[in-house]
Amino acid sequence: MNNQLIYNVEDRPKFSKLLVFAIQQVLAVMAATIAVPTIIGLPTQIPAAILGAGVGTIVYLLFTKFKSPVIISSSFAFLDALFCAVTFGYCGIILGAVFAGLVYVIIAIVIHFAGTKWVSKLMPPVIIGPTVALIGLSLAGSAMGDITTATGAAINHSYNLVALLCGLVTFITVVLCSCQKRFKSMKLIPFIIGIGAGYALASIFSAIGYGADVDYLKIINWQPLVQNFVVDGKFTGITAFLDYPRFGLVEGIKEIAEGRVLLTGAGVGEIALAFIPIALVVFAEHIADHKNLGSIINRDLVEGEPGLERTLLGDGVGSIAGTVFGICPNTTYGESVGCVAITRNASISTIFTAAIMCIVLSFISPIMRLLQTIPNCVMGGVCLTLYGFIAVSGLKMFKEVDLNENKNLFTVSAILIAGIGGLAILIPYHVTDGLVDKTIKITSIATALILGICTYAITNALEKREGKEDGEPESLVVGAVAPDATYEVGKSVVREEAAEEPVAEAAPAEEPAEAPVEE
Repeated sequence: MNNQLIYNVEDRPKFSKLLVFAIQQVLAVMAATIAVPTIIGLPTQIPAAILGAGVGTIVYLLFTKFKSPVIISSSFAFLDALFCAVTFGYCGIILGAVFAGLVYVIIAIVIHFAGTKWVSKLMPPVIIGPTVALIGLSLAGSAMGDITTATGAAINHSYNLVALLCGLVTFITVVLCSCQKRFKSMKLIPFIIGIGAGYALASIFSAIGYGADVDYLKIINWQPLVQNFVVDGKFTGITAFLDYPRFGLVEGIKEIAEGRVLLTGAGVGEIALAFIPIALVVFAEHIADHKNLGSIINRDLVEGEPGLERTLLGDGVGSIAGTVFGICPNTTYGESVGCVAITRNASISTIFTAAIMCIVLSFISPIMRLLQTIPNCVMGGVCLTLYGFIAVSGLKMFKEVDLNENKNLFTVSAILIAGIGGLAILIPYHVTDGLVDKTIKITSIATALILGICTYAITNALEKREGKEDGEPESLVVGAVAPDATYEVGKSVVREEAAEEPVAEAAPAEEPAEAPVEE
């Protein structure tokens, strides 16, 4: 059984198709990949981030024996930690990535000797399901913020109806290409066609906007592409076509050579406190992504092949390599998993080609600048499908969860409400004049996951200690979801009263046993 995959993991499409499929995977992860260095204030490191994604993915594929088709790239989970590391320069960023990667390596070693059963007990489907759903739901605000943003406008953070139109055209195009059954090729590349349609419509409005000087119609900002060739009226030379990424290792060596290293002993401890807790949380996301991907390709990637030990090593070492050659710690991408699910193309050759393509493209200046001109609204239309898939895939795991049990009901409720409500934990680690001025932030998703694990562990321990009594209500929702349901507590009272009656009263209950005899 291949779960209706068009291309299975071991399948290799024709070379011409392979290139197109790989470009689609690159585009699927591009928005988030270039966003991370921009958010932390290093937009010039976008090519390095793309290079890091390619290198990290190849390392991951090697460790997983080319059996897990997913791209790893810049992780949003480490944003707060990266803000801390940036204050110590590139050496601080690299050190943080090493700390995060080592967490994965240590857990992989523990799994090697202790197995994976403890992981399944710690994070069963009742915890993984809502956590995966929460990841998709938490990204909804980002997607909707992008889909209404005109990147080329003077004030590009205000609501723009034309941008929304371009984003919705992108979304509808992706949906139509994915759902139609007549053209197989369109079904395999819906994101490329969708981005192309959205970009074309945005280009028309932008051309009119720039020609008539109407900011509201300036959806695309072509300035990065223009400046790639001309700066201050002068041609930029060879760098207009080829330029090397300023990846972390090179910049770190420059800091050391020029005596600009800001890292101190206290700084090392600060970075460790910033990265290690986040890495423990990303570990849960790692399991969720691989269980989700496994359900798509109908293979157990956690307890089967390649196994959680190898996927963790691949993610951890790949994250370190991705930072050394790029700029940010990496993690498996839900967007990549979503692309596999929607296109039904799980070919590992596609993922490997996409990784090679990231490395090559990071050196080609015009393409890097062209990718930067894709407007937020178009990528928002794409993310509307990708983030939605992540949420739905988490909800699908609920079929393995019995919500008629109170312990499951409380666990799911805690995760969803804490996560959607934005409950975060701020751990103070530096005080000046009696006031806390530095904190480590455990994100809302991480907090929700921790709360869910604790809730499940407590209720599970209580259940085992006390045991489940006959007649006890199964769930808080009994009666609420079924108005005609008998009040279970009332039943237990009736049973207690009936126990005092003569045994003969129970005789009528025996009559239904004769029914099978008639057959």
